[in-house]
Amino acid sequence: MNKYRHEGHEREIPHGHIYHAIMPIVFFIIWFLDSNIFRISTFLNDFVPFSFRTFLFILVLGIALIFIMLSHRTIFSTHQPSDTLITTGILGYVRNPMYFGILLIYVAFLFLSISLMSIGFFIIVFLVYNWMVNFEENLLEKMFRDEYISYKKKVSKWVPNPFKKSHVNIK
Repeated sequence: MNKYRHEGHEREIPHGHIYHAIMPIVFFIIWFLDSNIFRISTFLNDFVPFSFRTFLFILVLGIALIFIMLSHRTIFSTHQPSDTLITTGILGYVRNPMYFGILLIYVAFLFLSISLMSIGFFIIVFLVYNWMVNFEENLLEKMFRDEYISYKKKVSKWVPNPFKKSHVNIK
């Protein structure tokens, strides 16, 4: 029996699924308790109308889900990990669209209720994701060498560039 959850697990940080499971739970507990029960650090909500915060929540959540969907469609078009570097689709605009989308979900909740405690924990979440990405990018650099280094120079790690073509010419 294979102890790993999927093909290509060796391209991910060890035990990354644990980080993906624990961080949103802790974040949501902090966010919910501070936003709805204790209200220790939510005084900024008094200055930003709820309707505007709700609009931002829906907008950012929608964008997040689009990034996640597009990255799934591009990266997991087959059930086997690719033997070539994928630079098409959403990966032509940002190197980590799935993680970017996940981080945007956190941001959406921060807009819904501006909890400074949650913002503090979000900074920790971002640092953990950045650490995970650095680990995975080092593996990709070892696998694809100069091709990946060239890709890194042309495509942003976190913030998508909407003016880039969807296919990056690596050569």
